[in-house]
Amino acid sequence: MTADQFKPEIAEALKSYEKYILCIDKTPDQCEASLVSLMEKAVRMYENRDPGLRHGIALDKQVTIILSQTEGERPLCAIYFNLSSPYHKKPVAKKTKVAEEQ
Repeated sequence: MTADQFKPEIAEALKSYEKYILCIDKTPDQCEASLVSLMEKAVRMYENRDPGLRHGIALDKQVTIILSQTEGERPLCAIYFNLSSPYHKKPVAKKTKVAEEQ
């Protein structure tokens, strides 16, 4: 099994990316390269999974790819965009004891 077998899923995800996803970190070309790389990793994880496990998963900050075992020869492929906001507040660092004493 190779990432090339999932070209239709990658193409569909890229259409969605270009139409709906605003991503500060990746251009559409970078997204495509990332999808191919993650798909290759998901295939490796799927093929090398422990007995009894049904999934191969690969992800980065923006994308999650899951290959799930089916009754057929080819696994089911799911590509998710991990949505987040650049306006999401990061947790405020706790003050250190030294800073509090001053």
